[in-house]
Amino acid sequence: MLASFGLPKNITKKVNKEISSVFEISDFSTEMIIVSEDINTKLPTKIKPDNLFKVMDNTTIIGYFYVGKAPSKTDQFDYMVVFDKNLNVVKTKVLIYREDYGNEIGSKRWLKQFIGKTSSDSLKYGQDIDAISGATISANSMTFAMSSLLKTVAILKAKEAF
Repeated sequence: MLASFGLPKNITKKVNKEISSVFEISDFSTEMIIVSEDINTKLPTKIKPDNLFKVMDNTTIIGYFYVGKAPSKTDQFDYMVVFDKNLNVVKTKVLIYREDYGNEIGSKRWLKQFIGKTSSDSLKYGQDIDAISGATISANSMTFAMSSLLKTVAILKAKEAF
């Protein structure tokens, strides 16, 4: 299972559950992906020591995941993105949403729009990604966060940081 690596305990538990579910595996390990500062300064999404990980079954990489925060109307929400070993999105999940309104962005139906996306896909809120009435700020924020993350993954892949 995943060691917390600075992630809050409640987030670690949710991440472990999602990783187990996505990869249909109960015994796995994770390894932080460390990005040098000179590369990190050029990335759309900054990589910290506790937000981008490899998922491994013994010594075989089976995928990756990212845990981040995005702004909502008055606060932030925590989300995770799970990638397969080819860096295609296989799952997105809102882990903690802290607002009274806009929690529709956590629905499986809305989040499934991101499945299969890669760095070559366009992600524009209201065009490529459906808008949500009553959750405009959060949904737009999630779409922007995903777009930035996919661009970051493409840069890191090109620089062989994975």
